[in-house]
Amino acid sequence: MTALAGRHTADAELVDRLRRDPESFTEVYDRYFADVHRYVAGRLDTHAADDVAAETFLVAFRKRARFDPARGALRAWLFGIATRLVAQHRRVEARHYRTLARATAHPSEGSHENQVVSAVAASRLQPALAAAITGLTRKERDVLLLVALGDLSHDEVAQALRIPYGTVGSRLNRARGKLRSALAKEIPTHG
Repeated sequence: MTALAGRHTADAELVDRLRRDPESFTEVYDRYFADVHRYVAGRLDTHAADDVAAETFLVAFRKRARFDPARGALRAWLFGIATRLVAQHRRVEARHYRTLARATAHPSEGSHENQVVSAVAASRLQPALAAAITGLTRKERDVLLLVALGDLSHDEVAQALRIPYGTVGSRLNRARGKLRSALAKEIPTHG
């Protein structure tokens, strides 16, 4: 059994317990909060991430009876909720990436934001990358950042966004192409 299949089975068992004992929701929170928070912080900022991640779990708790393990993994479902909540904060997200695009100084060495930026690109390309991300469509940005910041597989992204698997690949390819094109202007060529 693969790790993903094992996690899916464990999620199904956890959801079954949730339906009988809502107190066991703390296990869902403990298991996935850090991942959801990291993803949202990369999309918005750490202050907004605190609220949006908490709201993600509040929505999930309220809708726990609607979760169907046959339709996908619990983690993907949570990231789908988080992505929809991020959509409600689009202005904050756009301002966050515009600020990063204008930044000349790097965030403090140990800050969470520095860790997120380092994971996305080399620090010298941070402003160009942020500007390029701002130029993506909302749908392309959702797919790209679920993969890059959420570390979701194509299948999990499809589940989270409720789109076909092939659409994930095409949106991701378009987003990567746009980023490559934008960043190619920033990387000096040798020759």
